[in-house]
Amino acid sequence: MSASTPAPYVEPAFGAACKWHVFGEGEAPPWWLLFADPLCVEYSKRDITFDDGGALHFLLAEPSRVAISMVTCRYYQQDHWSVQITAGDTALVQWDGKYWWDKTTQRAGARLTDFRIHGQTAGIGDVVTALRPQFPEIAEVLDDYGHTAGETGLTVALSLDLRCLMVG
Repeated sequence: MSASTPAPYVEPAFGAACKWHVFGEGEAPPWWLLFADPLCVEYSKRDITFDDGGALHFLLAEPSRVAISMVTCRYYQQDHWSVQITAGDTALVQWDGKYWWDKTTQRAGARLTDFRIHGQTAGIGDVVTALRPQFPEIAEVLDDYGHTAGETGLTVALSLDLRCLMVG
């Protein structure tokens, strides 16, 4: 398989060395994390609601969360999403995610678990389950990219970033 071909999800090689920085609902990371490499963060995004200000808090924090990630060569994020109209409602969409990139090796990965749309799972794992009885060969190929309900994950190639060649 070539380096540019998507592959099943794997954890990043630097993941074991992560010092995790955990942030609550609507909490933005401090500016000094710009210098962390690897930068490993976990965000709670379960209160993206329209009636109690959760969506506004999310929107205010998200730009700095994205900006701080852009400068690092090795980045690993875990987050927990839930978007609903009011607190306690069935979520319009929800998932737990892992996303990483390693510009030193030119690889990136993403994995969603328990992905649901209005309570119903949706992911490659659901497609595998549906295809397996009639198309087992296709299901077997897709199984590497998600085999449980609501699961999808893959690893892909990244473009060369000259800033990150000497990091490692």
